[in-house]
Amino acid sequence: MQKKTTLVDQTNALPGRDEVMNVSEKHSVLETKMKGPFQSNHKTIILGMGCFWGAERLFWQCDGVVTTAVGYAGGFTPNPTYEEVCGGLTGHTEVVMIVYDPLKISLNDLLVIFWQSHNPSQGMRQGNDIGTQYRSAIYVDNEDDYQVVATSKMKYEQKLAKNGHPSITTEIKILDKLYFAEDYHQQYLFKNPNGYCGLSGTGVDY
Repeated sequence: MQKKTTLVDQTNALPGRDEVMNVSEKHSVLETKMKGPFQSNHKTIILGMGCFWGAERLFWQCDGVVTTAVGYAGGFTPNPTYEEVCGGLTGHTEVVMIVYDPLKISLNDLLVIFWQSHNPSQGMRQGNDIGTQYRSAIYVDNEDDYQVVATSKMKYEQKLAKNGHPSITTEIKILDKLYFAEDYHQQYLFKNPNGYCGLSGTGVDY
């Protein structure tokens, strides 16, 4: 049995499937398309900060964000289900894909929101949500963005240390693969306004 807080290796990960998750074409709030290809002047980042419901709502409210979608990334299993991800045998974490216009909102602006809106030093959990699928993560698709992210991590880690927090455990990788979550998860807190949101920051400003 896989321990909730132990990341599965590729050999023991579930095989998954070729069938891609069927999700709505249009964002329920922004009314923009959720699936690419997107405009060449728009950029994409994938963020994991615990339960993806609250994280997605946080970013669809930002000026300059073109669209968002929730899904699974960072693991091994192709096209996993929610139940498989929660079982800890896919290697994936819950994430939100953010497509944004860099002329209206910068990568640094998004990172400030990311760092301040969850606790990036908790390892395989966020608050009471425990498991590898809740680990903090940032996935970018190019080296330049990776360097910006790495610099922001060092800066915020220094701020956290001064306030008595342990080192940041956020996983940072160049990775552009997102597996969409089931359609009922997309814009979940718009469809279910009283639904669960476990987002909670450290109280330390970036």
